[in-house]
Amino acid sequence: MSDLMTLIQERRSVRKYEDRPVPDEALQQVLEAVRWAPSWTNCQCWEVIVVKDPAIKEQLQASLPPKGNPAAGAMVGAPVVLVLCAKSGVSGFYKDQATTKFGEWMMYDLGLATQNLCLMAHSLGLGTVVVGLFDHDKARQVVGVPDGYELVTMIPLGYPAKSGAAPKRREVTEFTHHEKW
Repeated sequence: MSDLMTLIQERRSVRKYEDRPVPDEALQQVLEAVRWAPSWTNCQCWEVIVVKDPAIKEQLQASLPPKGNPAAGAMVGAPVVLVLCAKSGVSGFYKDQATTKFGEWMMYDLGLATQNLCLMAHSLGLGTVVVGLFDHDKARQVVGVPDGYELVTMIPLGYPAKSGAAPKRREVTEFTHHEKW
């Protein structure tokens, strides 16, 4: 099995972190992995806000629902929260017109960047969890996201205090179709 496949199979959503900082060199490598993610026409529509300030992390945590989001503790427990944003109206557009059935393509581009980020973090012994259930408008105000950009996801980052087992996965034969459905 390749090293990449091992990383893919062993990466987990981490919600509890050790109380130790992420070295600047490791953070830079994680951000470099975002830099090299593919994107629509190489538009690189992403922007990343690095949050280490405990007070700002608490305000971001407050944008999550009061109950029901298992990542709530990670928002303040992780030493770093990476806030991923995207420029609107660029990815999936040509001459200011959406060019695909799905219109805005930034979610796809941010998904690719997020996967790069999470895999690089895991390769460095760091854990992540992708947070998507929150009040996006409230969070964008906390970190000052300007008009023309959307705050898409928040990703706590740090050394895992614990990691879980792999969830059950469908077999390849269960989702693969050849030539037609």
